[in-house]
Formats: sequence, structure tokens, C-alpha cells
Amino acid sequence: MAYIELMRAPATPSLTSGLLTDVGRQRQGGVNQDAALALDLPQGGLYAVADGMGGHAAGELAANLALDALSQSYLDGRGAPPARLAQAVQAANLAVLRHAVGEYVGMGTTLLAALIDRGALLIAHVGDSRAYLLRGQSLHRLTEDHSWVAEQVRLGHMTEAEARDHQWRSVVSNALGGEERVRLELHGLPTQPGDRLLLCSDGLSGVVTDEELCGILARPLPPEATARLLVNAANDGGGPDNITALIVDIHRPSPVPTYPLPARRDDGPMYIDVLLSTQRGNSLMTYLLLMIAYFTLLGIMLIPERRTLIGMLGITVLLSLLLGQRFMQQRRTHNPLGTAAASLSGAAPAAPHEPGVRQTR
Repeated sequence: MAYIELMRAPATPSLTSGLLTDVGRQRQGGVNQDAALALDLPQGGLYAVADGMGGHAAGELAANLALDALSQSYLDGRGAPPARLAQAVQAANLAVLRHAVGEYVGMGTTLLAALIDRGALLIAHVGDSRAYLLRGQSLHRLTEDHSWVAEQVRLGHMTEAEARDHQWRSVVSNALGGEERVRLELHGLPTQPGDRLLLCSDGLSGVVTDEELCGILARPLPPEATARLLVNAANDGGGPDNITALIVDIHRPSPVPTYPLPARRDDGPMYIDVLLSTQRGNSLMTYLLLMIAYFTLLGIMLIPERRTLIGMLGITVLLSLLLGQRFMQQRRTHNPLGTAAASLSGAAPAAPHEPGVRQTR
């Protein structure tokens, strides 16, 4: 299945998107195991890329099962969008796991989901599909690959160039369908007008360098035309794998939601229950603040002769907790984009490139 485009509500005027998926040059006549999702929402959109694995039709089935479950679960879900998105990824994981029987045993898929909710971008990530954000003149990678070679690069045992050509570059260390509880990364950041988001499978990022991606994304073209250029660049580099590019342009400013945006962490994917309990920690702080306010008012009513002292003490504790919470949030999200992966000053025109293939696709 080439791609999925669902319409839930009229397209949001502040966003435009375009996607393209292609079988690649070396898999002509074969099954495209990539799939993509573009779902318009009243205050933004839900976008996703899945790269299936498991051989022949199994990978195609896994990718499409994941996207169907992701979109349906998110639309049916309740609660704050970060937890809702994480739960939708878990639903996608279970959908793949429960169908991995008989001839489909061992099938799985990566899943990269981006939720734009007003002025916030939330990223949920499993596997080695990638998210990039072009902001101004700089291209930022929003995800880290869940793969063996990526871990070697993070540990300093291998360079990016060595990883690109390594024989195990296709071995993913995390995917949907492997176990009951999904392991994922979830983080968010405020958006800005002019931001351009790219979600892609490794059929693109494994062939076209970050510098080349930056140069193509920076061209003043609509998302559909830019996606075509990216797919062409991957095919010009050999097209060893299925290729998917999904681009979202943000045109207008929107208010940032009031819920806390999950901070980007550097300790890798977390099990879904651990991640959700971390998210619930923010709610516990809210309950604690309400309890302090309640007992402060209660103390003022029960001991009116000490109301000034009790009031000052309660206000001091409340302010201390609020300032401490704000400081910790700012410290975690001081630079949610991290270091730029490429910039226009160093971006080169797209050129043919050594292909990188995935062992399990």
C-alpha cells in the first residue's frame, strides 16, 4: 500500500503537507513495505511513517496495521495529547504483535509519529525511521536511530561514515511487534512559523546525507514537490530500499498548549508504562500544590490569630515549588533541538551516494 491519507476535519490553514513513497530502484516489481499517514485534525495533524520488515508481504502488512491502529487509537483516545499519542503507539504495537502468527511470524515495523497540536510538535519514535526539522538555515535531527550501529556511534566506537557502510547497518534494536510492551521515545517542542518537518524511512536517510537533505528541504517549493526531489535523490543514489518522505510546513504562529511538553532524553527508548508514569509525575505536582493551598486555607480558618504567619508560610512553600518546577523544566528543555545536523552554509547539492540496505527488509 503506497500511503494513507485520511480526512477527519477541514485542512488546518496554518499547515500544509505532502508525502511520497516509492519502491526504490533495486526492488522494482517488489512489495513496498513502507507506509505513511497524513491525518488532518481540528488544531493540527497526525503524521507518521512506518517501515515494515519480515519479508515480502509481512512487512507491508505490519506497516499498514501499525498506521491504522495508531490513527484509530489516537482519535478514540482521551487525556492529554502526549499520553494519548504514547498509548496510540502501544495500540499499534499490539496490532502488529497479534497478527504475527503463522506465515507472518517475526514481522514487525518501525513507527515514527509526529503530532502537531496548535503550537506544539510531539514526536513518538520506535526504530530507525527519522524526523528532521528545518528551522531557519539549520537542519536538526529530532530522533536517534534504534539500531546497533547507531549505538556504536553514540558510544564513540564508530563514526557516522563507518556506520553508513557497515554490514550491520540494517539491524534495528527496537521495533513494533517484538514484545507486549512497546519501548519508545517521546518528546515535544514549540513550533515556529517557517518550520519544515520531514519524516522519512531509512531508504532516504541511509542514502542522502544530512547536508544534502538540508539543501533540498531549503528550496522554496511546496511539500509535494520537495518530497519528489527527496525520493529522486535517493533513487539517484542507488535506491536500494523502499523510500518514503513526508513533509509538513508550518505557516502561522499558534499558542503553545498548557500541558507540559515531554523533554527530550538521552537515555534511549523507555517502556510504555515507565514513560506514562513519568508523564503522570507532572500531575502529582499539581495535586501537591493543590493540597498545600487547601491546608493553608484550612489553617487560616482554624487558627485565625495566626493567619498571617500561616498564609505567608503557605505562599512561600507554593512559590518555592513552582519556581523549582519551572527551573527543572527549563533546564531539561533549554535546547530541545540540540546541535544542528547540517546548515545551509555547509549543505551540498544532492548527489549519488553509496547505498545502504536493511538486512531485515
